[in-house]
Amino acid sequence: MRFTPWSRVLAVLLAVMPPAMIAATPITPVPPQANFRVATVQVRVVPDHGDWTYRVGEPVKFKVAVVADNVAIEGASITYKVAPDMMPGAEKTATVPLDGFVIDGGTMKEPGFLRCVVTTEVAGKTYKGIATAAFEPEKIQPYQTEPEDFDAFWKKGREELAKIPVEPILTLLPDQCTDTVNVYHVGLRTIGPNWTKVPARVFGILCEPKAPGKYPAVLKVPGAGVRPYPGDKGLAARGVITLEIGIHGIPVNMPESVYDALQSAALLGYWNFNFDDKENFYYRRVYLSCVRANDFLTSRENWDGKNLLVMGASQGGQLSLVTAGLDERVTGLAATHPAFCDVAAELHGRAGGWPHPFMNPDGTKSIHATPAKIETARYYDAVNFAKRITAPGFYNWGYNDDVTPPTSTYAAYNVIRAPKTLALTLELGHQYTPEQWEAINDWVLKALALK
Repeated sequence: MRFTPWSRVLAVLLAVMPPAMIAATPITPVPPQANFRVATVQVRVVPDHGDWTYRVGEPVKFKVAVVADNVAIEGASITYKVAPDMMPGAEKTATVPLDGFVIDGGTMKEPGFLRCVVTTEVAGKTYKGIATAAFEPEKIQPYQTEPEDFDAFWKKGREELAKIPVEPILTLLPDQCTDTVNVYHVGLRTIGPNWTKVPARVFGILCEPKAPGKYPAVLKVPGAGVRPYPGDKGLAARGVITLEIGIHGIPVNMPESVYDALQSAALLGYWNFNFDDKENFYYRRVYLSCVRANDFLTSRENWDGKNLLVMGASQGGQLSLVTAGLDERVTGLAATHPAFCDVAAELHGRAGGWPHPFMNPDGTKSIHATPAKIETARYYDAVNFAKRITAPGFYNWGYNDDVTPPTSTYAAYNVIRAPKTLALTLELGHQYTPEQWEAINDWVLKALALK
């Protein structure tokens, strides 16, 4: 007989205990494991129009339900407010019956978005639901104005860039390569801060097909933040030269800890660096470095000589609009919830784009709303580049976005005169869905005449 240590102890005890004691020893049953439920709580907010869209002056009502595992919670207490997109509003409270609660949202007297935000607390945790009603969004126009020397300013920047040789440094990354794709870390010379006159570098990951041939090119521009980049081997495997760049002038294949340290210190709030000086604002080097990346892509011997697409989301959407408006070689763009659109709108009490330089979260004027910074923004607002886009584009965002609000993205979209397609995911905030990525990639492949 094989004993475990505990069975040996039990055997010894049984051997030394008198039979009467054994018979008299009570056996305490082990209680069954207690079951408990962890419910998925949701606050559902839905406008009374299925397309979430209304005419100016038309009233909107929001239906609210609080559910746990899809079952309504009776008597849930909610706090809610209805206000124009990203604007502060008066908070109210209510109790939600089993069949839901209806909020009278009123209307809007001009094109824009009206947002209903509802919160509740269940078991000590706060849950939030949002719905945003659109009022003739196709008629939203930007508040941002255009300086008379806008084109001359950027023409001068491109001329300065052209004087700097590209001088690419390519480092093959063997552990990243596949049977069909070569992967390189790339460094390109680019324009530096105007006050130094010292060339800088822009870095990225180049992925290109190994097979001989001529291929279209795609520039992938990044969202906000400081991070490494992997490149796009999947798209390269489909027959595309891809270059995914960073914007901070540092290699993009270092350990994550390096970028975390930079983001929390040296590059914290980089979007405000030199904001009061249009010649040295942080994004001047960034915008021109996107053009430099295109210089490199169009110089590749395996480029097909005609197809050059740019794509990105959030800050990357901003850079997509800018690059397409600044560089006539761009033949297509895919911009997802673009940032820095119509930031001047915040000076007029309307939602502007990330990083919201001129408005505090409570709706008050920001410390950045100075004459010098307001003037600089006119040269860098994506709206003024959107007017100059000539390439066909695919644009997408959601009505519930509270980072790059739809009021701001429509302000840019509505001034684009080139062929354009807008794909809406109405309830989406500043996130992505698999369906959204599929739609973007399908458009990109069709634009590049790929299957």
